[in-house]
Amino acid sequence: MTRKLAAGNWKMHGHTPNLAELQRLLDIHSNAKCDVLLCPPATLIHRMATMCTDSKLAIGGQDCHGAVTGAHTGEISAQMLADAGATYVIVGHSERRTDHNETNADIRSKAEAAIAADLTAIVCLGESEAERLAGSTIEVIEQQLIESLPSTANAENLVIAYEPIWAIGTGMVPTLDQIAEVHDFLRGKLREIMANAADDIPLLYGGSVKAANAVDIFNVSNVDGALVGGASLKADDFSPIISALDVHAK
Repeated sequence: MTRKLAAGNWKMHGHTPNLAELQRLLDIHSNAKCDVLLCPPATLIHRMATMCTDSKLAIGGQDCHGAVTGAHTGEISAQMLADAGATYVIVGHSERRTDHNETNADIRSKAEAAIAADLTAIVCLGESEAERLAGSTIEVIEQQLIESLPSTANAENLVIAYEPIWAIGTGMVPTLDQIAEVHDFLRGKLREIMANAADDIPLLYGGSVKAANAVDIFNVSNVDGALVGGASLKADDFSPIISALDVHAK
């Protein structure tokens, strides 16, 4: 059975007082069956990873550089994330693709750097509203997957997150059939590329996931969890999402 993952991306939110939200999650979900991940700002990674020692909750980074070291002011390497206690890193989030003009090749490089540092790479894919309206969603997703997929990927070090750009932070959510179409396609394409290993790679949905819609989303075929943005900042908002996914985990 594919492992289930509830992942929270705090983006550029969070200061020391927000560690209390993590402690609440640790208290509530100490016996969680699904995997739980928080990706805070880099400034909180070490403290949060220390708090999560010997727990079910993992800590990850929101991005990494493709190089091991070098003159890259303001950047952080995968090795640095691992050294701080991270075990995952998000690469290719649409906000990185858009705001920093990251290409599929850039994302592949970052994912390979993450895997080399013994991190699990969460590779994000997603179409714009214009691409959705033009009927080219599957074509866009296929190209992103093929060109972003790290050559070193396997079922242990890779997670794929489908996040339609037009649904992120907007309150707009694709229909369940639209989510199923993309996730079923991703599973089939991964089987072509990676054979049987594809069935063990978690496929997450991301884009305005909340407690109110999580149950329905997690019942969609080939949805193995969620990449959650704003709703992961507060334990009271993220906890019901974790509980909804726990039902599907063993």
